[in-house]
Amino acid sequence: MKVFRGEILHFIEDPAKFGIEQSYQYFADGLLIVEKGLVKEVGQASELLASLPENQTITHYQHSLMMPGFVDTHVHYPQTEMIASYGEQLLTWLENYTYPTEKQFSDEEYGKKVAEFFLEQILAAGTTTALVFGTVHKQSVDAFFTVAQQKKLRMICGKVLMDQNAPEFLQDTAQSGYDDSKALIEKWHNKDRLQYAITPRFAPTCSQVQLNKAGQLLAEYPDVYIQTHLCENKNEIAWVQELFPDSKNYLDVYDNANLLSKRSVFAHGVHLHDEEWQRLAETDSAIAFCPASNLFLGSGLFDLKQAEQHQIKVGLGTDVGAGTTFSILKNINEAYKIQQLRGEKLDPFKAFYLATLGGATALDLHHKIGNFSQGKEADFIVVDYYATSLMKNRIEQCKSLSEKLFVLAMLGDERHIAQTYILGERYRSSRA
Repeated sequence: MKVFRGEILHFIEDPAKFGIEQSYQYFADGLLIVEKGLVKEVGQASELLASLPENQTITHYQHSLMMPGFVDTHVHYPQTEMIASYGEQLLTWLENYTYPTEKQFSDEEYGKKVAEFFLEQILAAGTTTALVFGTVHKQSVDAFFTVAQQKKLRMICGKVLMDQNAPEFLQDTAQSGYDDSKALIEKWHNKDRLQYAITPRFAPTCSQVQLNKAGQLLAEYPDVYIQTHLCENKNEIAWVQELFPDSKNYLDVYDNANLLSKRSVFAHGVHLHDEEWQRLAETDSAIAFCPASNLFLGSGLFDLKQAEQHQIKVGLGTDVGAGTTFSILKNINEAYKIQQLRGEKLDPFKAFYLATLGGATALDLHHKIGNFSQGKEADFIVVDYYATSLMKNRIEQCKSLSEKLFVLAMLGDERHIAQTYILGERYRSSRA
């Protein structure tokens, strides 16, 4: 048994649905009790201390906030080395930067090297679970899962499906994509804490035959995930309409291939029509809101209010390498500004819900991670309020939890993640 003492926050509901006061639990002086990697109990220290064995060691964090690990619902691990590539919008950015970079992942050892660095980066930023794109190469996923398994992480990944409108060196076929994905599902899905995502890159790079084969895979393995891109960029949407003239809209392309489900996660959704919002809600599909990426590529301003009105599951995604940071804290910062530009507000409680339980719910993992309910996997972080002199000074002026969370979101970054715990064990970087 491991016991941690300090300031603790976790969410139990969506603030937009149940109101802020009913959405979270906060303990100014709390205890988190972990046994065999799972949460045993959380509550006020004054109420729980007496129940502990007399000689129990307690790890006490001061000037810090303990919360569940962040959940990244959309990120490309092979794009780690091309982060911050200058000057393009989506389609030319893919051609000039992404595709040449991804070519290297035919080499599994190279993939392992990048996966190791990628996972070190996200763990240092406080992210403990992510929905991850590989490349078209089967070995890119083998590499990622091999490293993630060694670290005992809860991760989801998939091989990209892409049989048209891309360089030949990155194309598969509808059949080879199906065969490779099937083999990876059999090898990795539900192995330890790993799960598989069928991964059509996006509609323009997938033929109807390939999309149908992806739908066939989902029918054969209904508990795997679907991840792809949707309505990110206006030029992209126009291209989809040209390529799939019989579809009512962009989402309908995926719907016709039976790719909408409670484990379908669509990245971006910046330019959705009413019918698409409605269909996402009907199928219990989720959206990955990628603030830093949407701003960097000039894609647009995500309408979080519409998602709430349709009761669509939403999580935050860093979308590296179009996203410019692995930090969910920095993405909350950008998300707040996007809502400001829309004339709306992003409450700090809602923001941290999206970063934790909201992301877990979007990934249909709320029964395993996302808060400190009894029996959940004990992946959590310790956020240091005093990591920088500016943060320390500002936090000391705060008069409420809401204000502290907002300051943390606006000024926080990787430096403020003092510790990351995986199944109750402190993660120690191999680079330390």
